[in-house]
Parts: sequence; C-alpha cells; structure tokens
Amino acid sequence: MNFLIEDALAQGAPGAQGGGIEFFIMIGIFFLIMYFMIIRPQSKRAKEHKQMVDTLSKGDEVVSNGGLLGKITSVGDSFVDLQVAEGVEIKLQKSAVASVLPKGSIKGS
Repeated sequence: MNFLIEDALAQGAPGAQGGGIEFFIMIGIFFLIMYFMIIRPQSKRAKEHKQMVDTLSKGDEVVSNGGLLGKITSVGDSFVDLQVAEGVEIKLQKSAVASVLPKGSIKGS
C-alpha cells in the first residue's frame, strides 16, 4: 500500500507546475490599474493645490477646508490673515485653503 502513496507524491499535484509568468503579468496589470486610477490623479490634485497655495495674494476671496469664507488681508510664509467679517480677522494655514473664489463672491452670499 505504501508504494501507491509514493507514486502519487512523485507525480505532484495537477496544475501546480508553471504559472509563474502569468502571475507576474497579472501583478503588473494590477499595478498599472492602481497607478492610473488612484496614484496619478491624487498626485495631480496635490500638485494643483500646491500651485494654488503658492499663488495666494492679498485681496483673494477663499474658502477654507473647514468652510470659512473670507478675504485675504495679508500673506506670510505659511499663514494668511483672513477677514471673515468686518473687524474680524483670523490666522489660517495656507494649506487649509480649499479653493479661491471669483472676486465679488462674498458680497453675493
């Protein structure tokens, strides 16, 4: 009876051989899909946000990540002073600015 088990082990499992190149092709395809659907768009958005933050200037009307709407009164290296109401100014990190609004947007709200 032992000789049957030894013969079965010597044959190996069916389909266990090969398949190495197909595995690497599938991993490559998966990486390309992840790159074009997740990594590339995220880096593009980060680059656009950095460019927008670098071009902030006095008088720009902006919205912060927290939803504050205001007008920039002064720009520093990493902070901006934001006038949110008449006589009320806050200091905000430049990176917390979500978007720059068209001129006159604050008066319309």
